[in-house]
Amino acid sequence: MLKPQPSPYAVDDTVQRRSVGRTIGITLFSIIAVIVVIALIGVGFVTYTAQRSFPQLSGEVAVPGLDAQVTVQRDELGIPTITADSSHDLFFAQGYVHAQDRFWEMDFRRHVTSGRLSELFGESQLGTDKFLRTLGWHDVAQQEVDALSETERAYYDAYADGVNAYLADHQGADASFEYAVLGLQNAGYEIEPWTPADSVAWLKAMAWDLRSNIEPETERAVIAPDFTEAQIDELYPGYPFDRNPVIVPEISTVPAVGTVPDAGEAAAEETDSETDADTSAIRWTEVDSVIEAVGELVGGAGEGIGSNSWVVSGNLTESGMPLLANDPHLGASLPSVWHQIQLKCATVTDECPFDVAGFSFSGLPGVIIGHNERVAWGFTNLTTDVTDLYLEKIDGDSAWYDGALVPLETRTETFKVAGGDDVELEVRSTVNGPIVSGLTDDFTAIADDPFTGTAGTVAAPATPPTGEYAVSLRWTALQPGTTASALFALNTAKDFDDFRGAAALFDVPAQNLVYADVDGNIGYQTPGKLPIRGAGDGSMPQPGWDSAYAWQGFIPFEELPVSYNPTEGYIVTANNAIVGADYTYGLTRDWDYGWRAARIDELIQRAIAKGPVTADDLVAIQADNYSFIGMRLTAAYADVTTGDDETDDALALLQEWDAQNGADSAAAAYANVLWDTLAQNVFVDGRETPAPLSGQGRLFLVMDALLDDETSPWWTNDELGVDGMADMLKRSAIDAYERLVDEQGDNPSRWNWGSLHALPLRNGTFGESGIAPIEWLFNRGPFPAGGGSSVVNATGWDLGSSFETVTVPSMRMVIDLEDFDQSRWNQLTGQSGHAFHTNYIDQVESWQKVELTPWAYTADAVDTSTTDTLVLTP
Repeated sequence: MLKPQPSPYAVDDTVQRRSVGRTIGITLFSIIAVIVVIALIGVGFVTYTAQRSFPQLSGEVAVPGLDAQVTVQRDELGIPTITADSSHDLFFAQGYVHAQDRFWEMDFRRHVTSGRLSELFGESQLGTDKFLRTLGWHDVAQQEVDALSETERAYYDAYADGVNAYLADHQGADASFEYAVLGLQNAGYEIEPWTPADSVAWLKAMAWDLRSNIEPETERAVIAPDFTEAQIDELYPGYPFDRNPVIVPEISTVPAVGTVPDAGEAAAEETDSETDADTSAIRWTEVDSVIEAVGELVGGAGEGIGSNSWVVSGNLTESGMPLLANDPHLGASLPSVWHQIQLKCATVTDECPFDVAGFSFSGLPGVIIGHNERVAWGFTNLTTDVTDLYLEKIDGDSAWYDGALVPLETRTETFKVAGGDDVELEVRSTVNGPIVSGLTDDFTAIADDPFTGTAGTVAAPATPPTGEYAVSLRWTALQPGTTASALFALNTAKDFDDFRGAAALFDVPAQNLVYADVDGNIGYQTPGKLPIRGAGDGSMPQPGWDSAYAWQGFIPFEELPVSYNPTEGYIVTANNAIVGADYTYGLTRDWDYGWRAARIDELIQRAIAKGPVTADDLVAIQADNYSFIGMRLTAAYADVTTGDDETDDALALLQEWDAQNGADSAAAAYANVLWDTLAQNVFVDGRETPAPLSGQGRLFLVMDALLDDETSPWWTNDELGVDGMADMLKRSAIDAYERLVDEQGDNPSRWNWGSLHALPLRNGTFGESGIAPIEWLFNRGPFPAGGGSSVVNATGWDLGSSFETVTVPSMRMVIDLEDFDQSRWNQLTGQSGHAFHTNYIDQVESWQKVELTPWAYTADAVDTSTTDTLVLTP
């Protein structure tokens, strides 16, 4: 029987399966290959697009508008030294370099300050635009530009011309990668020329950032209907003059500005006879969603806005010359708010008087903080009250004032909205200022339910007239000022008299100014336009219909606090009270509470005792992580047991802790979670009317007092089932342990404060777009961070919200008056605003470690450190 033969065309099953598998494999490989190719093309496109806008750092560029050749030398951190033959070319080149490094940031900022964000990002920004256009920052800035002297106006014009010269060859994605992304939703956007008012308007944004007490004033007004005056006083205590230092306990006697000889003559006089500085020196005795949005946009919203600065006399230092330290605390931003730069006239003359180095703002000519060849200076926020809210009574198109109806000032603002129709807003103003209720939730709440008692006022408010309530804002920065001129005066100051002359012009934002010079002098001056109030103290909204509550003028400059060569040999400012309670004028009731100032003062005294003081000592102070509230809770919990073994083990960590909020500290992690939990349990959770948790320094003092008063009703929280201090402490310790376990696990050896308190560096525009791939392009981190709120290493976080770092020492510097080349500097991120550029975040690691880098100043040192040289030619 013949067996059937296989068909020559039949395929073996194994071979068939292998063939099918091979086909599938080839297909899958092809798909993957296509995806990879597309991805590579995408990456290549993104890389190409991002790098298109990177600045040219070397070679030669012909730039129309220059009078002569300008040299731009950069070191490895991208920090430029600009050398020019004239002031015109110097500021022209600074504008050009700022545009090279940061033009998107500059363009975004001017849209913020002019209330035109909707032109960039559409309807979502209308609320912010309406608020800012109501305040009219850009209009006030234009008035200030119009009032500049011919010389100063020429500086701003030259700077603007330099920016525009760069833009002439760099539009769209050639100017910055962000414009390529913006084009996906707003393809028709075109960059406008830069103007001097665009520069000056940023000073208004910084003044808003540093405006001081508008938040506590608003908070008190919002909670006033639900809290007694005694409770408000308990929640907002006065400055602890008995335990924390003030800056100027006794005001120095110094000659009026402009009445002393120049630096050379003064130096000769000092050589001939003993200075009388000792006899005249001081003697130390020791919001709302829109508001928050504006703060975020200008780089300064959140817990911990302030600064540290101090200066030590050469009598106490190793070099025999002064040392000056400064670290301003602002909102974390990417890129950092600061752009480091040196501006150098090839030959210093009356026409070209600049040889200045330090930190600038992109968009603004000159240097904000730093030194020239003779003097160094630093800033901290003055924290005086320069804003007042007024309750208004509106009747139709008028407001009541001293028994009469006064017509409202009105204007119509038109908003161009990307992807939408134009929107109009009628802005109304009373004699006190623009009406802001109806624009923000908190201001509107005050108008809807106004408090008309006596809390926060010296005299009872006048009986309100008929009409509807509204809230207006008076603020020093809404009047034209002279800060735009002050910067150039600071940059060219030669001695303390010049320095005070510059301070007299520095009206907003109000800042503490510290000083040192190469002759060995140190000093301090309160600058700013500080109001003299009438019947009220400005701590609560005041009756706008009664002129008794109007501002009466401003404190004369020669009566503002000043200190020159104090016998103690050092001056500390950290947003603490400037003077004692007996000062002639009322300044504020909302100082920072002085924890940082007290700690800095203590550490300086220790350094002096060990002596002599060095720059390393000052850097170590900047890095100090000591937490007052951590120490206080450690003491409060010394004898507390909860009955829960794991919690008690966590509490035991505190008893071995040095109260330093180090990034790698397990005890610091538990201590801060405990503090946050205790504050919420006492003031917020279960409360029908929660108390505000803003201002940790304030709450440090509140909690410190409560821990000495176990009978306080704050310790009882019926909703939580807690009765008394002992019960509250136990409950909070257990709750804190459970929270930390949820965050970092139940193994205490793996707990650490740094990752819990990490710093997410978010780009302020597309880094918060809500679109993950776009955010990835611009954001970096998070980066572990030590420190904390009201800690010298002031990395602020929001109590009751998240432990992530929101405010930071935005830069740090220690200036050595003996050798400027050995002065040390660092900023949060890097020089460049271009994502993926080498200098985008190259300083972050040094910032984390509080490692400051020497920065060359003298010509030879600059030449040695130069890695790239760009020559700009006419």
